[in-house]
Amino acid sequence: MTAAPAEPFDSHRATADAASGRPAPRALPGDDASGAPAAALPGEGDALEDSPAAPRPRAAGKVLRALRAHFGSIAGTIILVVVMWRLGTGVFVDGLRRIDGGTLVAAVGIGVLTTVVSAWRWCAVTRALGLRLPLGPAVADYYRALFLNAALPGGVLGDVHRAVRHGQSSGDMGRGVRAVVIERMAGQLVLAVVGVAVLLTMPSPVLEQTRHTAGVLALVTLGATAIWAALRMGREPRPGRGRDGRVRAALTEARGALLNRDSGPAVLISSVVVLAGYVAMFLLAARVAGTSVGPATLVPLALLALIAMSLPLNVGGWGPREGVTAWSFGAAGLGASQGLTVAVVYGVLSFAAALPGALVLVGRWYGSLRARRQSVTTEKYAPKDSTNPSSNSFPFSADANEGRPITPESV
Repeated sequence: MTAAPAEPFDSHRATADAASGRPAPRALPGDDASGAPAAALPGEGDALEDSPAAPRPRAAGKVLRALRAHFGSIAGTIILVVVMWRLGTGVFVDGLRRIDGGTLVAAVGIGVLTTVVSAWRWCAVTRALGLRLPLGPAVADYYRALFLNAALPGGVLGDVHRAVRHGQSSGDMGRGVRAVVIERMAGQLVLAVVGVAVLLTMPSPVLEQTRHTAGVLALVTLGATAIWAALRMGREPRPGRGRDGRVRAALTEARGALLNRDSGPAVLISSVVVLAGYVAMFLLAARVAGTSVGPATLVPLALLALIAMSLPLNVGGWGPREGVTAWSFGAAGLGASQGLTVAVVYGVLSFAAALPGALVLVGRWYGSLRARRQSVTTEKYAPKDSTNPSSNSFPFSADANEGRPITPESV
């Protein structure tokens, strides 16, 4: 016959049992005189409460969020490491040595053209959304965003800063942010359409590879769209869910801004001019790097590199550009090292073209600092009211000593 398991000691129950004449339950070993139970034995409650494995899900979530936030920078760094491992660091040094003062001046001139035209496109989109943005401040903000994009990881932090600042200054955060998104989307759409059309139609050393890659991407996109549509059809509609409505409203707003009769032509013309400026910068970098082929061969390679640069997988613009340019030049028979040199020179020239944004940052920081100092000085040396209300209300003082010279008797 097996013994019944012992019950935990309860002081209230023991008192009640004593009053009724029943024997009190046996206390567990280790219980103190007050009836408080001893510490839990290892292996019983510790595995559920005090186990070091308990906070692991939270730590894993933090790690996943950090990886998701910095995935682009990590991917760009990996691409750079692989390219340097395969081709060596001497290519980077050779590309830097080939740049001279005249090349930097030409790059800054091309940057002025592309930045002013991009700011004009931003103003056109902003007007289409019902906001006001003068061209001068738009150029300064665009320069600042380009510099931040080139100097900070990710390549988009400058545009994020520009969107937030424009939303705050315009008084409408939503439309201010959407104006920047639509403006950037217009440039990417023109790049995609022109790049795909040139790469798939013009004879180039990467024509066959591009057609093969485009076919694979089309199949992958079609399959992903079919899976997404099937999941959407099988999902029950949720009451009060307005996400689809917001997406449709945003697309309608973007279509109205890009296809508007007033802003549409300006957006299209400016996007084409900006793309031509980027291609001219690539041709300049190729000439500086010592490439001897003509523009007919380099333009498709330039568009391929620009499409790779538009991917959010870079560190200040570096990463996919170098990998794709090295591959495309190798496929064209020009040498992967030559392509990497061109990419390095292009990256340096692009950074030089964005350097006026640093002047904008310094100038506005100094202006805000000076305004803050002036406000503090004004508050410190502002005329203060007298503490005697009678002397402020009447032409004569209420105090007999006020206005008289100080003498030993008065003291």
